[in-house]
Amino acid sequence: MTHVVVPSDQIVGGGVLSQNEKPTFKERLKRFGKKYFLEGQKFTNEDARTPVIPPGASSLQRFALEHRKQLAFIIPPVFMWTWWWTYAIGNNIFHLYATRYSMPITMFFGAFIGGMTCEGGGAVAFPVMTLFLHINPTIARDFALMIQSCGMTSAAFTILYMGVALEWHSVIFCTFGATIGLIFGIEVVDPAMSKAQKKMFFVSIWSAFACALFLLNTQRKRKTYLNIQQFCWWKGVILVVTGFFGGILTSFAGTGVCICSFSVLTLVFSINEKIATQTSILLIAGNAVTGFFWRAKILHAIDEMAWEYWKCTIPVVVIMGPLGAFVGSHVHRQTLAWAVYVLEIIALVSGFLIVKPGLGLSLVCVGIIIGGFAFFFVMSRLGLYLLGTYPDANKPDTTLPIENKNSRDIAET
Repeated sequence: MTHVVVPSDQIVGGGVLSQNEKPTFKERLKRFGKKYFLEGQKFTNEDARTPVIPPGASSLQRFALEHRKQLAFIIPPVFMWTWWWTYAIGNNIFHLYATRYSMPITMFFGAFIGGMTCEGGGAVAFPVMTLFLHINPTIARDFALMIQSCGMTSAAFTILYMGVALEWHSVIFCTFGATIGLIFGIEVVDPAMSKAQKKMFFVSIWSAFACALFLLNTQRKRKTYLNIQQFCWWKGVILVVTGFFGGILTSFAGTGVCICSFSVLTLVFSINEKIATQTSILLIAGNAVTGFFWRAKILHAIDEMAWEYWKCTIPVVVIMGPLGAFVGSHVHRQTLAWAVYVLEIIALVSGFLIVKPGLGLSLVCVGIIIGGFAFFFVMSRLGLYLLGTYPDANKPDTTLPIENKNSRDIAET
């Protein structure tokens, strides 16, 4: 008997499409949604994807293993809401919503985007506060650090609890460099910049990052990895330097180490975008906590307005951050990329229309975008060179198991 293997992309709704039969609009829409929004999660190993319940496990252990995903999403907001409601009732902060309602509304979307992409919630909070609400960039930066210390740490917990894959070399080495860069930036770089420079440099650097993402997406069917291959001292140095510059960016914009890590991991070390995104969330969570501590406990310099916005926004971000991380771990990388493209186009156009920078600052911003594109292009070439030096460079890509068995292989997504 002859067996015929039917490609998965010709199977729709349980039926088989002949080569001459065109799928209907409903079938194409279903396949589109499945590919870009239900791709499935990447896990460190098969045990993380399908946890094995050990013999003799207690009912609590069994419940925790069987409902890992639900608990990963529920635990952070339950913990944070318990703390917040205790504080809010005891200090009667509800009257603040009469004047500080704008940021809870903004971060309803900002925390979700921050948890889903590699940008962090500050990528939405900072431009909204500085460009649209005309708030001092220092206050906006502090608020971004403060709110990410709640929202992004909640998202980080969700990622860790679900057991999805991370690049731990980046977490360790970038965090070390980012801590030094953040403190140096707060003390030296940020005071030397004007308000207009902070606003325009932010949108320009983020636009350059969108260029990096575009370059990445031009590399069709590229081989990707779970972690940095053949890790050595000079690769560790690259990660430390990456973290250092990311920390400086965070020092005046409230976020930045995330996009620096993402760019280096994907372009230079050929790490899968979803893994780089999840790793970036852990990095910005740690950097935000460090910055919050430094500004609040070492310098005692956080403005009362930032505290008020923070108090009102906490209950929103501790839900939307983990939700974004959960959704982001399922969707296709192109979906995440287009979310970044749209955000950066809006921020860049708004920056030039609202700030109206002079000729000199405008030329510097254009230079940052063009120079950033050139820099990321060189990084992508370096990544392709390194890719050819790995022992399995010519072997099929079998990077990670994914939960959705009908999804394409990582190399083809």
